[in-house]
Amino acid sequence: MTLPRPRTPEGAAALDRLLADPSGAVLAFDFDGTLAPIVPDPRDARAYPGAAAVLARLSPLVGGIAIVTGRPAAVAVEYGGFDGGAVPGLTVLGQYGRERWADGRLTVPEPPPGVAAARAELPRLLERLAAPQGTWIEDKEHALAVHTRRTADPDGALDLLREPLAGLAGRAGLALEPGRMVIELRPPGMDKGVALTGLVAERGATSLLYAGDDLGDLAAFDAVRELRDTGVAGLTVCSGSDEVAELADRADLVVDGPAGVVGLLTELAAALGG
Repeated sequence: MTLPRPRTPEGAAALDRLLADPSGAVLAFDFDGTLAPIVPDPRDARAYPGAAAVLARLSPLVGGIAIVTGRPAAVAVEYGGFDGGAVPGLTVLGQYGRERWADGRLTVPEPPPGVAAARAELPRLLERLAAPQGTWIEDKEHALAVHTRRTADPDGALDLLREPLAGLAGRAGLALEPGRMVIELRPPGMDKGVALTGLVAERGATSLLYAGDDLGDLAAFDAVRELRDTGVAGLTVCSGSDEVAELADRADLVVDGPAGVVGLLTELAAALGG
């Protein structure tokens, strides 16, 4: 394999700067669908083989490595195999950036009261809607995700639930986050773009690579574009799938799912001498 070339001039320029000055680069990644394959039950998700190892190779070569995920930070650490210093210097921003895990320390704010209100109402709402068999609620403590992947018609179930869940989110003062066979109700005011922008400022980065796969990553892609206007060279990578086309259309580089992401990082580590 060879290091693939981004298809856009902006992405190519960002890769060139990353290679020329890796100490100024931040590499950031979504977890599910990007570093870990999508599975029917998200509790069974684990990082793609070799993901933690290649991140550990890259860690001493670049200015920072981060995971930016809708999962609780501690869950991403566990499921990714990132605990115990597996990836030195790793930062995990969970719950879209509300939680932070770094150097083995976890910082978690209190969930807003709207989450408890939605938690109490959500089961009754699904019952009234006669949500299809296989619909289930994932309680993330700070957010609630309604999954339809295990139903007979996941897209049809999403269509049934989307408007009522938007109403519930509005009543509870929460944001609605659509995803791959899932709709999430979460606290407003924070998204992956805000989290990513803060991380870049914190590290004083001159270049940035962000890889994602789902609609929640569009905010991060937008942040990369905005950061380019401030002089930060940005490269967006889509972990491609048959389920989401929007990211692929907007990405500088598209790879084939988590296996492609790990392959890209392996080639990047080799190019940097790691």
